[in-house]
Amino acid sequence: MIEYAIIFAAGCFGIALLLDLWCMAVGPNEADRILALDTMVINVIALLVLYGVWVGTAIFFEAAMLIAMVGFVSTVAYCRFLLRGDIIE
Repeated sequence: MIEYAIIFAAGCFGIALLLDLWCMAVGPNEADRILALDTMVINVIALLVLYGVWVGTAIFFEAAMLIAMVGFVSTVAYCRFLLRGDIIE
């Protein structure tokens, strides 16, 4: 029964990932594109965790933590670049 729930959740997160990609491509302004990028990172983390539960190994949880850290830093760097025009002062 858990396999069906994992497949359903992975399908939902996959659809959300495609919708975020669409929002990132045609977003009305830069702030919406940053938000779509951050949401894409969250969806990828969810897919990795779901795949780790499905396979039954812990390596995907560590990969999800690494992607979460890189996603946070990239979102902050992109916001700083849009606001100030430079990442490092």
